[in-house]
Amino acid sequence: MKKLSLSLLFVCVACAQNPKIEVLGKLPANLAENSACEVLNGSIWTTEDHGNKPILYRLDKSGNLIHQTKIAGVENNDWEELASDAKGNLYIGDFGNNDNTRRDLSIYKIDAKNLSKDETAIASKTTFHYPEQKEFPPKKSERFFDCEAFFVSGDYFYLFTKNRSANFDGTTLLYRVPNKPGNFAAQKISEFKTCGKFNRCAITSADISPDGKKVALLTGDKIFLFTNFKADNFVGGKSKTIELEHFSQKEGLGFSSNDEILITDEKTKKIGGNLYRYKLSEAKP
Repeated sequence: MKKLSLSLLFVCVACAQNPKIEVLGKLPANLAENSACEVLNGSIWTTEDHGNKPILYRLDKSGNLIHQTKIAGVENNDWEELASDAKGNLYIGDFGNNDNTRRDLSIYKIDAKNLSKDETAIASKTTFHYPEQKEFPPKKSERFFDCEAFFVSGDYFYLFTKNRSANFDGTTLLYRVPNKPGNFAAQKISEFKTCGKFNRCAITSADISPDGKKVALLTGDKIFLFTNFKADNFVGGKSKTIELEHFSQKEGLGFSSNDEILITDEKTKKIGGNLYRYKLSEAKP
């Protein structure tokens, strides 16, 4: 997470005048630092990032709080993303790594049957490291190992890194980690360049469509959409940049159908703190 500068806030207000995304509702005031948007069984799940409580929040499609589940026995070191599998289990990505110094990157599994409880423990834990990272932290020009975006597909987690290198060029790295308990070396699959401005081009969330044919990556004002990919090289297929014409600190993205994407953003000054909808069928060719 990186706070917006004052100058960018003025830009945000101007951009928000003619957005291509629809506001579905305001998020609860206590979720100003929400960091995820995972759609599961018709509900939206979110959480907050570094420094907040280890709690999962369930929302309806107007952004209203339905339920919250405290996760016992773990800390919220930096919960940056949520993902789910075909069985309805939810996964917490505790892998935020702004300074590229962490050696305890983790993914927690929460059983589907326990999501309705007020408090539950994790079902399993997956830890991992990036083999390409040799120093903690690396040189400022080589800080590629923060992450705020992942999803589950088949038997793997797929992570898209958030580039915090000096001379930012938009590079995000795609890694694969087995979806099972244990400690693993993440396998680098590919990489993709978004664009050259950090606040508008750094990846903050990701998801795969229910039919597995589309992958979407989120930034402050864009969606990068990938189709026609082979196997799990998701960024190796056809890519399309969707300009949302709305700038804010967007932190969560989730497919609610093969055509519809839901988005959340943090509350910053007078903007954000909303749940949005974007329909891919309305995007320009």
